[in-house]
Amino acid sequence: MNETTSRVGYLIKRTQMVLHNAMSEALAPQSLTVTEFAVLTALQEEPGLSNADLARRTFVTPQSMHAVFKELESRGLLVRHARPEHRRVLRAELTESGRATLEKAADAVNAVEERMLGSLPDRARLRLARALSSCVDALI
Repeated sequence: MNETTSRVGYLIKRTQMVLHNAMSEALAPQSLTVTEFAVLTALQEEPGLSNADLARRTFVTPQSMHAVFKELESRGLLVRHARPEHRRVLRAELTESGRATLEKAADAVNAVEERMLGSLPDRARLRLARALSSCVDALI
């Protein structure tokens, strides 16, 4: 390894790119993108999130999220309803089809993560998660 490829920032970015590609491949049978998977996962965890909420959680612009919503809605994976207190803000929720699709997709993504972390014992996985969280916290 040379100086560039041994830098932590480089390794994090390379890991992110390789992981994204592996997840994209694993999600292809469900016809989902990584962003769409992230949206479905967030809605399962917290139904009723708005376009803006989901854009922040999935690292895309609100304009891009609008296109993601339209795609997922057209496929019957989510529905949106106006919030009573603010009619222009739409709350999104998974449909039954969305939950079933997410379950299959999550299995595929879990297999990718297991492949990536397979050689690490549980304690090392926990340390890695804590270290990465610490890195994020230090920069925000």
